[in-house]
Amino acid sequence: MIKPYRAAFNKHFTEEKYNAILDDIAEEYGYRPSFRIAETPVFIPKLLKERLLEACEQINDILMQPDFKELTKDAIKHPMLEVPGEDYNSRFLQMDFGICIDENGDPTPQLIELQGFPSLYFFQDLLTRMFIKHYDIPDRFSTHLNGVKQDTYIEILRGEIVGDTNPKQVVLLEIEPEKQTTYIDFLGAEKSLGIKVLCISKIKKQGKQLFYEDEVGGLVQIKKIYNRVIFDELDQRDDIQSEFHFGDKVEVEWVGHPNWFFRISKYTMPLLKSKYVPECFYLDQLDEYPTDLENYVLKPLYSFAGAGVKLNITTADLDAIEQKDNFILQRKVNYVPIVETLDVPAKCEIRMMSLWNKDKGTAQVVNNLVRLSKGEMIGVRYNKDKEWVGGSVGFFEDEVY
Repeated sequence: MIKPYRAAFNKHFTEEKYNAILDDIAEEYGYRPSFRIAETPVFIPKLLKERLLEACEQINDILMQPDFKELTKDAIKHPMLEVPGEDYNSRFLQMDFGICIDENGDPTPQLIELQGFPSLYFFQDLLTRMFIKHYDIPDRFSTHLNGVKQDTYIEILRGEIVGDTNPKQVVLLEIEPEKQTTYIDFLGAEKSLGIKVLCISKIKKQGKQLFYEDEVGGLVQIKKIYNRVIFDELDQRDDIQSEFHFGDKVEVEWVGHPNWFFRISKYTMPLLKSKYVPECFYLDQLDEYPTDLENYVLKPLYSFAGAGVKLNITTADLDAIEQKDNFILQRKVNYVPIVETLDVPAKCEIRMMSLWNKDKGTAQVVNNLVRLSKGEMIGVRYNKDKEWVGGSVGFFEDEVY
């Protein structure tokens, strides 16, 4: 988005450099990710950086309200998914912003979704290192904010996820992790922190304590769970058998308590009021539909990766919905193709990735994730056979390593 850097990058881009990045990423953990990695990072100018941080601060202020738990008490609708031992704040916070243009022609963010759940904290570090290694990224740019440095970033993650616990007693929990699209991020967590990547089916339960079998058949007690299980998938996987169920009262510390997956989610969108948040309504609380439905998108509250989202809706579509309390109407965000590529410009979505900061008593932005698209929506199925699309990272102007 910073024209001189964008022009210089495009001019000096080669397929050889890009393929070297992909090969180096695959070599790092002996695994090549299945998702598409974009050919380019995004250079984020000061104004957009300031607006993104302002948006995060305004939204976080609402999430930090003393009555937030009361406001979101109906977010967890499935009694089997309400997990004991909920902490007071979410350890992880993701805010996805579509990048638009204001009346002055300047880039500005609009919130698309948010989630109280971990993201690709480790893969984004790997991708950043590979971009720096193979591309000429100026020193005055960084993927981090708020004083976070490239060389201390992993230690910040270690402090939150492992802390003083023996890493051997910390597990990253998933459903068949080796089959997940995000597996490379799990491998990064395992290598960086020394923790165990574990399928929920491998947990052994004795009373209120949880264990897993190590390489020689010994039992290791689990003290902390870095949770990466997506409830949408768990609810649909009848084939997964486990001695442990999320509703069990067990002696573990959740690093990222599962209840926050629901509390901070699409359910939260209608509660947010900011110039950076599009108008949003609970469908069941509308006395009448907006007259300009063509400017709205219908989203199910409980879905993942864009599943069930409808872009072009009619009153008949809405009337036909039986469980209206499971949906929101959100004003469409007009993404602008703002990233110049070698053919047509790409649309840009920026995820601001935060961690809970115990000292400051709030969530702190520590990294980012960028998704580039040339299709109708962000996502693989809308960008098939396109180039300069997929996962990337943003380098913020005037942030020094």
